[in-house]
Amino acid sequence: MKLAFHGAARTVTGSKHLLTLKNGKKYLLDCGMFQGMGKDTDMLNRQFGFDPTEVNTLILSHAHVDHCGLIPKLVADGFKGKIYCTPATKELAAVLMEDSAGIQENDIKYENKRRAQEGLPYLKPLYTTDQALAAVDHFVTVEYDTWFTIDENIDVQYTDAGHIIGSAAVHLKIKEDGKVTRLTFSGDVGRYRDVILKSPAEFSQADYILLESTYGNSLHDNATTTPDQILEWVEKACIQKKGKLIIAAFSVGRTQEILFALNQLELERRLPDVPYFVDSPLSEIQQVVVQAYLSGVQLHGNESPQFCQALRVALPQVKLIKAFRVRDSQTLDSGFRRNDGTNYEETVSHDPSHQPDFHHVRRAQQACTRMRWSRDNPHSEFGQAGGSRRALH
Repeated sequence: MKLAFHGAARTVTGSKHLLTLKNGKKYLLDCGMFQGMGKDTDMLNRQFGFDPTEVNTLILSHAHVDHCGLIPKLVADGFKGKIYCTPATKELAAVLMEDSAGIQENDIKYENKRRAQEGLPYLKPLYTTDQALAAVDHFVTVEYDTWFTIDENIDVQYTDAGHIIGSAAVHLKIKEDGKVTRLTFSGDVGRYRDVILKSPAEFSQADYILLESTYGNSLHDNATTTPDQILEWVEKACIQKKGKLIIAAFSVGRTQEILFALNQLELERRLPDVPYFVDSPLSEIQQVVVQAYLSGVQLHGNESPQFCQALRVALPQVKLIKAFRVRDSQTLDSGFRRNDGTNYEETVSHDPSHQPDFHHVRRAQQACTRMRWSRDNPHSEFGQAGGSRRALH
């Protein structure tokens, strides 16, 4: 067998690792987009370094764009095979790929106006929204800790990587020349003692390990200090200096962690009385996905019912979708009507096996401009969890 690295080598984005066996079959581990490479970024994303039509199977570790962001282009350029991932990864990747396509289409539209003025040829996006939606048809979901067979040459198992909801380390049993070689691809590895996600799972011995090392030369601060650090900055920026605190955060993972920390401060009655905004419709969609897969969060079996209820409130806010405000100040109830006439938020349960229709959420959230905590909403379930004073608007 041969391994070729077409991204995430001597850089941290564009994860694409191609496994080729002697019989000619090719298996791609991740298909991520390069990010932050300056003027070279577009060129790197337009050239795979291999022929997509020759790839038999794609095995996806998780849904971050630097790991899944070029899947629509791969399919558009001729890939015909299956894309394996965990159920939560499929839902997150579908949203992120569609969002990525929309950003590209808008950016290209703006860029082409400039190019037209300069007499330059028009550019095309890496892929369109329609191509992003079509790529999802290739996804096949597999649960954690279950060996499954791709073909006579490859068996695969996913174990929890603790990075984001649905993230996985990929374990391969490769059968070639009468022997079995075990190869593990780490994907992105999460942190231990994370307040929301489970710690990375142990896995069996491998002959070779492809291990990410983005923070290989760094020591993380203790994650338990996050609420206190946020409180310190809120008090310094908003209370003492009467200013605004802006926290840039990834829509997937980081935003949910910040909401969790804010909720913890509120439950402890230490959260200052200032407005709080999450200015990201995409983040709100991710929270709905998190809600559908609560089995992926960090629970030890000895939590009180009050803690579990607070967790469900702090993470996704599914029961509070009605409270989102839109530009015309109307609620989004009509946007959450399903085909059977019931409201979306009434059909979503905490059962991790529940599979909601995220396209309904997407259409409704496109109208959403922000979400905010406001004081003393007597109709809010948020106010019932641990005595919290604020509700989501």
